[in-house]
Amino acid sequence: MIRLESVKDEFELFRSLIKGIAAQFGDKCEVVLHDLTGSYESTIVAIENGHITGRKIGDPGSNLGLEVLRGTVKDGDRYNYITQTSDGKILRSTSIYLKNSKEEIIGSICINLDISDFIVAENTIKSITMNGMNQDVQEVFVNDVNDLLEYLLKECQKEIGKPVFHMSKEEKLKALEFLDKRGAFLIKKAGDRVCNFFDISKFTLYNYLDDIRSQDKKSTY
Repeated sequence: MIRLESVKDEFELFRSLIKGIAAQFGDKCEVVLHDLTGSYESTIVAIENGHITGRKIGDPGSNLGLEVLRGTVKDGDRYNYITQTSDGKILRSTSIYLKNSKEEIIGSICINLDISDFIVAENTIKSITMNGMNQDVQEVFVNDVNDLLEYLLKECQKEIGKPVFHMSKEEKLKALEFLDKRGAFLIKKAGDRVCNFFDISKFTLYNYLDDIRSQDKKSTY
């Protein structure tokens, strides 16, 4: 991770950097600068070739950023991993997080290279582009942070393997733990949507989260 005190203080430097990277690799390469010190609803402060994921300045980060901010992922930097956009583009991506002197996450630089044309080319080209990549990472790109929450809710239901109305209390706890570790509750007003999704009260939600987090703390000792 790179360390500095503020993304805003070095904004012109970072903007020049992402422009340079995008120019080097062409219009198939999206480069994004996130400021993660404010609301997750609007983290993108600079972007080149946003047509790759359909995002723009003022849009939110992805699910991977939530996991880093939540602390589920301790070393958030990821290099050369495969992701896919909602319209089917295959991307080779790298995410580098920025910290201040207090070891707090304050931003990130993300590079997303569209390699779709290479994937459909000859097998020899495919073997070069795919070789050594981490393909078990799923990253979601959205224009609205609420879409990110909806994605996480669907994923937690897949994790349990049954609809919410068939879940036992233990299974709901497991689903909420899944959401918590992926940073879902860092999204503004996520609690209201989660309560509706699981058909529980806020009081019940907070009690469940207290139980989950206390168990998590015990397991670290």
